[in-house]
Amino acid sequence: MASDNIIEVKNFAMSFGSKQVIRDLSFDVRRGETFGFLGSNGSGKTTTLRALLGIYEPTSGSLLINGEKFDVAKIGGKVGYLPEERGLYKKERVLDVMMYFGQLKGMPRNDAREFSLEYLNKVGLGGYETSRIDKLSGGMQQKVQLGITIMNEPELLILDEPTKGFDPVNQRLLMDIILDLQKRGTTVMMVTHQMDEVERLCDRILLLKDGVAKEYGSLSAVRKKYGGKHMEDIFVQIYGGVDGENDEHFSLGNFASSRKDASGSSGVDAKSLTKSNSKKESNNERNS
Repeated sequence: MASDNIIEVKNFAMSFGSKQVIRDLSFDVRRGETFGFLGSNGSGKTTTLRALLGIYEPTSGSLLINGEKFDVAKIGGKVGYLPEERGLYKKERVLDVMMYFGQLKGMPRNDAREFSLEYLNKVGLGGYETSRIDKLSGGMQQKVQLGITIMNEPELLILDEPTKGFDPVNQRLLMDIILDLQKRGTTVMMVTHQMDEVERLCDRILLLKDGVAKEYGSLSAVRKKYGGKHMEDIFVQIYGGVDGENDEHFSLGNFASSRKDASGSSGVDAKSLTKSNSKKESNNERNS
């Protein structure tokens, strides 16, 4: 009988030389849910994903998908991964690239072609089938890579900053695609800095800070713990050093006052600057 968890991470630690990036991290992702794996830049999110997918060997602990270490030959076809760094064959044509990756995932050629054409039309890229990848905008290329990621209807979809570089219209389009996959039972693990996406899509979340789980649980439980705040405010409180009662907000007025206190003047006034420039011009004329 299959476990309720499609991902299980236990006591995971990761070091690069003397630098420890992840410290005793444990969490699970349940089948059919959308899980938000959140954190500021450098908190260890991408490192964890790479270790989960066998790109990195963990220093200690275990990271399992469907109860075993990731193996491309065994479960690669059931997992779709959209990395933060995009990678496509830039000199090849859009349809050829999509069909190539579809066949690598085990799809019959005709099925890969049919999916690719349908997907391109859905995301507004109909008519670009024969265009070279490098002739597309960054957002268009990202749509193509997303199509490749989902084209075999993976059991598990791992998205690392999926809407990075997307305008609001295409962000909404991507969210609709993810919602459609949710309805079909796909498990989604998503890294994002867009907290509105988290509130719209995620069932449970983990907030990673300095390689440690700062918060972990259902979206509603985490928000309740912080007095019902929206996720953007919670994110700022955790990662922005805001302590709630003693908030100190940057003020240009305060900054100018502190400069004045330190130097006896709040800055250089226009009159002094004009005199200085006139003196320089006079000197330049005498020296020319």
